[in-house]
Amino acid sequence: MRRPGPLSDFTLTPRVGVIVAWAVSIGALGAVAAWLLLRLIGLITNAVFAGRLATDTVSPGQLHAPWWLVLGAPVVGGLVVGVMARYGSEKIRGHGMPEALEAILFKRSIVEPKVAVLKPTSAAVSIGTGGPFGAEGPIIMTGGALGSLVAQRLTLSDDERKALMVAGAAAGMAATFNAPLASVLLAVELLLFEWRPRSFLPVTAAVVVATLLRAPLLGSGPIFGVDTADWRIGVPAELLGVGIGVLGGLLAVAVTALVYRSEDAFELLRGRVHWMWWPAIGGLIIGIGGLIVPRALGVGYDVIGDLLSGHAALSLIVGILVVKSLIWGLSLGSGTSGGVLAPTFMIGAALGALAGFVLPAVGPGFWALVGLAATVGGVMRSPLTGVVFSLELTHAWSALLPLLIASATAYGVSVLLLRRSVLTEKIARRGGHLSREYEVDPYSTRFVDEVMAPVVGDGSGPLRLQVDDDGRLTGVVRRSGEVVEDPVTLGPDDTLLDARHRLLGARITAAPVVGKDGALLGTATLAELLGQPAGAGASRTRLSAAGMT
Repeated sequence: MRRPGPLSDFTLTPRVGVIVAWAVSIGALGAVAAWLLLRLIGLITNAVFAGRLATDTVSPGQLHAPWWLVLGAPVVGGLVVGVMARYGSEKIRGHGMPEALEAILFKRSIVEPKVAVLKPTSAAVSIGTGGPFGAEGPIIMTGGALGSLVAQRLTLSDDERKALMVAGAAAGMAATFNAPLASVLLAVELLLFEWRPRSFLPVTAAVVVATLLRAPLLGSGPIFGVDTADWRIGVPAELLGVGIGVLGGLLAVAVTALVYRSEDAFELLRGRVHWMWWPAIGGLIIGIGGLIVPRALGVGYDVIGDLLSGHAALSLIVGILVVKSLIWGLSLGSGTSGGVLAPTFMIGAALGALAGFVLPAVGPGFWALVGLAATVGGVMRSPLTGVVFSLELTHAWSALLPLLIASATAYGVSVLLLRRSVLTEKIARRGGHLSREYEVDPYSTRFVDEVMAPVVGDGSGPLRLQVDDDGRLTGVVRRSGEVVEDPVTLGPDDTLLDARHRLLGARITAAPVVGKDGALLGTATLAELLGQPAGAGASRTRLSAAGMT
């Protein structure tokens, strides 16, 4: 049956242009924030491990610092982070993404202004003193905080504020990694909890601006450029991506469990050792790991580059896979500040490089790249983001199919074996719950006239109604006998979702259903709108995004 009315595939109003305009400025702020964070990390790393004033990105392992500095610097850095968290804001603890998700889901996308300053500063201290973390989690929280702060100064709805907060987060990611499409996908797969034009367009605008500004600020080339000229990818190599995907999924489960077992262990100290001191204890773990494998310290972009180019020795590969995983997982559980993505890149690439010693030769760095994509897909539970990130970081476009196979396989293994990811377990432990499964709400594809009770006899029923001689509604009679002459009404072509929102917003439990000509057609109760309509769709057949109804 053809249904009249203004229904459409998407809900969008011209107001989105205003939000997109603000997202452009937020994208610029996100790019500048990413540049400042990377420069600050470089400044602290050079000052601590080389005793010089410079802001270029270096790895502590490349500077050959004395053993006592390698051991002690992470402890001091952890102590500074603990003090900042205790006397500044506890929101700087952790890797940033759970805090961003929590703000979006439970706090109406409102972030405190001080978090925008303290989070990147604490992350720079943690990473700059040798912490084996990435900058992406802090920049997501920082960019999101900037977007939230701008939105809080405007008269916006919660949904519009969420769009600008996520726009800032995605802009920071795009500027950090020069990965615009992956940043948009990360926003869709992880942060927005919807795929709607009202949020997709502002996020994309912010990401585009941040990526354009990255060129003069940080350069325009791939972060880990890979030479694929000698790669010979055939069907056997593509199918072996399943095996790497299984290994990547198991590694993702292992490091996720390690992070939260470590957090449980630190919780046992509560009441005996104040949590302010925990990051310093985590720093001691980092320092010990740094004495064993110095190149496990810091963000480690140089190590990722060696793994992806095929220049890493077996000793480095094994050392990174074991030591980096341990010091990252154990220290992150202490509540220090740092991200998860760069460490995941490194240990995933190490896994693939190690597997490459027994798998057929395809080309330098090929298996390391496949391992990277698989581990990201398993740890983040965002397989498309894992694939696109891997491609944008390296420009190894010919590896698309094996990367997709490996990332999807790891995603499946991770989801089957572990209920929560490293990004969502903390929210669950705080009493929250989120579902990352997207589906069309069936209430958005059903209509009021399918569940309403037709008016019969004198018009009594769930509501006492007044009608004129032509059958048009003139008012609703309350229990007190008062007549409401302009009541809340529903239309027969309103979706159950819209009708439910209207009744809840008006704090009423039932409303009359009125046609376009004003004729009274029936009544609908909140119970009918909330319940699964019995026999819904029996009177007509429609195709919808949810299937046949």
